[in-house]
Amino acid sequence: MDTIFKTYKDILPKKMLEEVKENLPKNVSSERLKKILAKVKEEYFNSKAEPGECIGLVSAESIGEPGTQMTLNTFHFAGVAEMNVTMGLPRIIEILDGRKKIKTPMMEIYLKKPYSEGKNIKEIAFSIKETKVEEVIDELSMNITELSVELKLDKAKMKQLNITEPMLLKILSKDLKGTSIKQKKDIIIIKPKIKEDEMNEIYKTKENVKKIYLRGIKGVTQVLPVKRENEFIIITAGSNLKEIFKMDCVDPTRTITNDIHEVEKVLGLEAARQTIIEEVFKVIESQGLNVDVRHIMLVADTMCSTGTIKGITRFGIVREKASVLARASFETPIKHIIGAALKGEIDKLDSVVENVMISQTVPIGTGLPGLVIKKNEKNN
Repeated sequence: MDTIFKTYKDILPKKMLEEVKENLPKNVSSERLKKILAKVKEEYFNSKAEPGECIGLVSAESIGEPGTQMTLNTFHFAGVAEMNVTMGLPRIIEILDGRKKIKTPMMEIYLKKPYSEGKNIKEIAFSIKETKVEEVIDELSMNITELSVELKLDKAKMKQLNITEPMLLKILSKDLKGTSIKQKKDIIIIKPKIKEDEMNEIYKTKENVKKIYLRGIKGVTQVLPVKRENEFIIITAGSNLKEIFKMDCVDPTRTITNDIHEVEKVLGLEAARQTIIEEVFKVIESQGLNVDVRHIMLVADTMCSTGTIKGITRFGIVREKASVLARASFETPIKHIIGAALKGEIDKLDSVVENVMISQTVPIGTGLPGLVIKKNEKNN
């Protein structure tokens, strides 16, 4: 068997041969193995790009055509209010546009043992979730006669989130400077130092109190512990990778976010490139479509080619194009042409778009080589 594999050593990539070995059925015959490797070889050579093939256009068509069949939906996590994930075409657009603020940022937080086996999973989830004052009160009202704001505490919720009354009073005192804060049983009375004609200040205080941060990781608005295969993970609405990595119970080698700019900031450009590939492929696969991953890899490489993530927009990748006509063909043509004329730019007409625009032979396929003449030495 090893002899057969050796004959393909210089023909097929090492990783491909290893994958074939791993997936071979037990006690496979030599004849069958030869047929398998011959078929793998055939598929491999058929999948290779020919010299002069316009891989950019092929990739654009391969991703764009299935994109017309995508739905415009969002996926909702059952049992969790306001926890949706953007899917389908809107998600593809926000990835390829390189948007810095995405609609539904989320993380999949993997845990170390024994927490991944379910130990203290709820407590860990609640410690991650960003908690504000509005979540630990039953009622929030304004007392017009006393010119004060009254908070009725939800003791059960406070116990669940591990927030004590002294802790709450300390945070309120720190954030609401210039106010008088007192407690009567389950009610906290906040009295701002204002005059009788400044009623709007009471309303402002009431609105500010609701948004005061108590604990948890900022940006994580919802948490959902779920069991995936043989371990527990925590899915979040909102993302803050840097702070999550500081937690001892979190496995930083597997924890991921769908925010490509955050990945670039925390883990670097190469990790962000991989996230682009995985996120686009995940959306396409979830729609039941099939696209060769190499097309997505080419797009990801293009987005990261300048050393930072740039979207496929006129403010991103298109601006980086060397060709004036290629930039003009995308959007705002007059602006690009006038700007190039003022700078004295030269267009070398190296790629497809600009040659199509001026009705010239496109430098791909049979248009790639120049005229080749074979000299007859006898006549010289």
